[in-house]
Amino acid sequence: MGLSMYLERVRTGVWDIPAAYLPADYFEGVMLAGGIPVLLPPQAVDEGTVDRLLDSLDALVITGGYDLDPAAYGQHPHETTDEPRTDRDAWEFALLRAALHRRLPVLGICRGAQLLNVAFGGTLHQHLPEVIGHSGHRAGNGVFSRLPVRTVPGTKVAAVIGETADVPCYHHQAIDKVGDGLVVGAWDVDGVVEAVEVPGDAFALAVQWHPEKSLDDLRLFTALVEAARSYAAA
Repeated sequence: MGLSMYLERVRTGVWDIPAAYLPADYFEGVMLAGGIPVLLPPQAVDEGTVDRLLDSLDALVITGGYDLDPAAYGQHPHETTDEPRTDRDAWEFALLRAALHRRLPVLGICRGAQLLNVAFGGTLHQHLPEVIGHSGHRAGNGVFSRLPVRTVPGTKVAAVIGETADVPCYHHQAIDKVGDGLVVGAWDVDGVVEAVEVPGDAFALAVQWHPEKSLDDLRLFTALVEAARSYAAA
């Protein structure tokens, strides 16, 4: 299954270069669940390239990372919003839309949930602390908060993780207006949308939290791998 990647300037040893990378716990989660990860660096968007690539995959993971360009949902950037990574945005939107069109299993993580929402015409809160009055969703300095979420009965995410879960979070943005046709799968105690999904039989859901930071609980990755196997068999 394919996992989208960062494209950033990276320093390692004597090198200071632009590089595509992905934190290892993302693909470790896939491997521990029985999947084979394929890394997808941002690149020029070409419909033929995207289709040929997805022909070789049984599932897609849109991973976390920097903020989406607010222009994608019709807003000007907040002072705390990251500088746009327009190359990554364009690549992931192309992958996501093509994957959904062919009913390829999709899991979005953090930024991936926001991207799914924006792809369906939704919007984002650009700085969540101004909305809920605290920074509990992003402690800072790379420290992940653990927050309780409650799922919506009858949703895909509820079928995977049950009624409630304590989940690792690290985000200062979140879903505001839910995209047209999407279903909310989970909320937190502050009323923040913590999961969205595409209705229907296909596996297409996204969570605002970071399941790769809690690999003692592989339920989301396992559900994705099982969906990928069913897709491949079909």
